[in-house]
Amino acid sequence: MTRILLANIDKPEQASIVKYRERGGYKALEKALAMDQAAVIEEVKASGLRGRGGAGFPTGMKWSFVPRNTGKPTYLLCNADESEPGTFKDRILMERDPHMMIEGMAIASYALNCHLAYIYIRGEYEFVANMVQKALDEAYEAKMLGPSVMGKDFALDIFVHLGQGAYICGEETSLIESLEGDRGYPRIKPPFPATHGFLASPTVVNNVETLCALPWIIQNGAAAYAAIGTEKSKGTKLFSVSGHVSKPGVYEVDLGYPLVDFINNEAGGVPNGRKLKAVIPGGSSVPVMTAAECPGVLLDYESLLKAGSMLGSGGMIVLDETTSMPETLSVIADFYAHESCGQCTPCREGTGWAAKILKNIVAGKGKRSDVDLLLKIADMMEGKTICPLADADVMPIRSFVTKFRSEFEALCGDN
Repeated sequence: MTRILLANIDKPEQASIVKYRERGGYKALEKALAMDQAAVIEEVKASGLRGRGGAGFPTGMKWSFVPRNTGKPTYLLCNADESEPGTFKDRILMERDPHMMIEGMAIASYALNCHLAYIYIRGEYEFVANMVQKALDEAYEAKMLGPSVMGKDFALDIFVHLGQGAYICGEETSLIESLEGDRGYPRIKPPFPATHGFLASPTVVNNVETLCALPWIIQNGAAAYAAIGTEKSKGTKLFSVSGHVSKPGVYEVDLGYPLVDFINNEAGGVPNGRKLKAVIPGGSSVPVMTAAECPGVLLDYESLLKAGSMLGSGGMIVLDETTSMPETLSVIADFYAHESCGQCTPCREGTGWAAKILKNIVAGKGKRSDVDLLLKIADMMEGKTICPLADADVMPIRSFVTKFRSEFEALCGDN
């Protein structure tokens, strides 16, 4: 198993620039600065790196959409909001190896001819923001940032911006609105951030994990990275594992690793002699998979999609046979109802309505017709809003109710 992102995560003082550089840190940036900017983009394209925030869009292709010579500055925004329930891998990277993210941002900024970048960190991560700021201060002192990066004719400033703990600001246009000082409302697209993003200028928004992969790719070459994983899902992926496993935590595996092997071999399996009941493989917003659906499924974008779920952010939640699926879904639905920004009526009303129905069902006050009503509400929300938050509620509602319907009906008062 290849370790790229977590290679030095447990080594002493890895968060300091001294130890980071002793272990090869910032050599990739030096290499990138000696390359043509377009060549860096082509190298990232050739690596097959896809966005690790959830969408899985090819990173190099995203960069290539940014127009040149518009007369406006280009901005890079690091999405460190990480608000998807079940996901905590970016936090580990920022806490224990922050310079890897900073180096990745510097490489991306050079490729994009960007001279001002921001790290948007969720409000609850204030302690992480302080650690990142310390690393930034070290980078400035060592001339890795500032008016002449590593003594070259390239200037770059990076600032930390702390959000206020809104899930919706993980969506890139909401993040941009928040960074501009406005309410975190998603924007209608087009225009896309690549041409009209932060301050109506060309903008790239990349996830922490995505940016952290860049130093290894530049240092070792696109071919080496593309040799890891599957034909269409290249490289390694971090998975945040929680729930009913013996060893919850963050694990790095090659894309294409078997799901069942991952749960048993990496996360220690389901404890206390209990049986696996279900798995949410990519964070609370992706469809749940039953235990029977898991064998043969690989941890990559295409395999999970074919199996009826999604890789998402890699926030894996494992559920054993003692789990009440109605109660679990009620908690998930409550979250999305709370986090809806309210801009779109189907989402504002639908998420709250679904959460209320589920509370009634769990309390034994629901009716069997409410189970069908949940599916009808899902239909009324799906694909009818500006951003995917409503869809993020729809996918668990539809999959939980469809696959575990008997549990919901058993709690209804007219059963």
